[in-house]
Amino acid sequence: MTENHQTLALLLFSAFVAVTLGITTWVSGKRHGSAEEFYAGGRLFSPMENGFAIAGDYMSAASFLGISGLIALYGYDGMLYSVGFLVAFLVVLFLVAELVRNCGRFTLADVVAARMRERPVRIAAGTSSVAVSVLYLVAQMVGAGSLVALLLGGTGEAAQAWTVIGVGALMVIYVSLGGMRATTWIQIVKAVLLLSGTIALTVLVLMRFHGDFDRLLLTAAERSGHGESFLAPGLKYGGDWTARFDFISLGLALVLGTAGLPHILSRFYTVPTARAARRSVVWAIGLIGGFYLMTIVLGFGAAAIVGPDAVRGSNAAGNTAVPLLALDLGGGADSTGGTVLFAMVAAVAFATILAVVAGITLASSASVAHDLYASLRRRHAKPRSEVAVARVAAVGIGVVAIALGLLARDLNVAFLVGLAFAVAASANLPVLLYSLFWRGFTTRGAVWAVYGGLIPAVALVVLSPVVSGSPESLFPGVDFQYFPLQNPGLVSIPLGFVAGWLGTVTSAEEPDEAKHAETEVRSLTGAGAV
Repeated sequence: MTENHQTLALLLFSAFVAVTLGITTWVSGKRHGSAEEFYAGGRLFSPMENGFAIAGDYMSAASFLGISGLIALYGYDGMLYSVGFLVAFLVVLFLVAELVRNCGRFTLADVVAARMRERPVRIAAGTSSVAVSVLYLVAQMVGAGSLVALLLGGTGEAAQAWTVIGVGALMVIYVSLGGMRATTWIQIVKAVLLLSGTIALTVLVLMRFHGDFDRLLLTAAERSGHGESFLAPGLKYGGDWTARFDFISLGLALVLGTAGLPHILSRFYTVPTARAARRSVVWAIGLIGGFYLMTIVLGFGAAAIVGPDAVRGSNAAGNTAVPLLALDLGGGADSTGGTVLFAMVAAVAFATILAVVAGITLASSASVAHDLYASLRRRHAKPRSEVAVARVAAVGIGVVAIALGLLARDLNVAFLVGLAFAVAASANLPVLLYSLFWRGFTTRGAVWAVYGGLIPAVALVVLSPVVSGSPESLFPGVDFQYFPLQNPGLVSIPLGFVAGWLGTVTSAEEPDEAKHAETEVRSLTGAGAV
């Protein structure tokens, strides 16, 4: 990478940072300091604005960098991520969006606590929300580090570390100063930039093959070294039973995890009505669907044009496939076109990372302040003191995410996000669905559902090949691998549902019929919703 490439990419990225910091400063000057303003942006966003923001929140570094890289390396099997991420929003649309908007105020715990004893439920739900958010943040940090390593010619481990630290610092500034309003506008700007960049690259890839998608696929298969098997299932998740179960586990996590992601659920509180929440999701599905279709073209394009060997040589996990593709499409490493296109892709990817980490940090700091802190000091906490705690929590979460991001920098970002989805589907989805649809659900059942999914999911990840026992692990020099699957969803998601059922049927507590009836009416009609 020449000095000109580095300079142009850094200038474009700096321009985005300057614009978003300007938005944050402008919004923080107009802020009233209330909890509703900080957590939900005053509930003033339109369905279209919120749909773009949801898309901006969801289309992360995992989507732009990780999925395309996996498709470039593993062909058909890499597409599972694209399909899973998109199908997941149908679960959100039909089961979650409107009901959550009507039942809650700011967080997942609000929905569950509406008909349960507040303190134990809020502590459990707040803990799981923070755990999911930190895992998701780590993926974004890894994406930032991979990108800057490529920008500096693959020689800058120290620069990679400083980039992770810098991204963490920026996200804390966005969240602590601007709250939800600034975060939303940053996500809207980022969604427009990402879609524009992806469309441009997709058009250039198809032009290279004269619009012949079949030729693109055949060239990708030929360059992959795997022949026709590159276009068939099984290259990554075929073979022995472990790989096949990993495939099922990952699919379950991707499809069910979105409905339990704290930063996606919190977006439904930024619109005035449940109808607006549903229309937001429809907008988001359209934008996200188009984007994931284009990631398939980019992934196979990287395999056909750059080649899997070059992708793997740059980054073993495939995280740099799209920037390398942009460089080639623009005319090569030493051309002006390649420089401009690479710089654009690098800036868009950085923008993607910053916007997503801002949304996740806001959701997790809201869980710390609104659920954990406020449940311990419910009688004395004022909204302003809660907001102050949220700002401090943003700093703490940023520090933890930076540390873990430095540790996991050699893993694929889409794979890391798959782990976050598995924890969300195991700990958050069971308690959410039981609270909305099961009349007999109790407080013990809610607490058991959260911990019964969260603890096994985290424990199984620690005992899996992700952490130890193989050259690609976080700690390759040690071996305490006892669980064979890389993604725990196949085991931990059913455990979450079973634990919630078991806690309820063994509870001596009688379900509060009046509270359930009130919650049911409010969730379905919006009567009494905040």
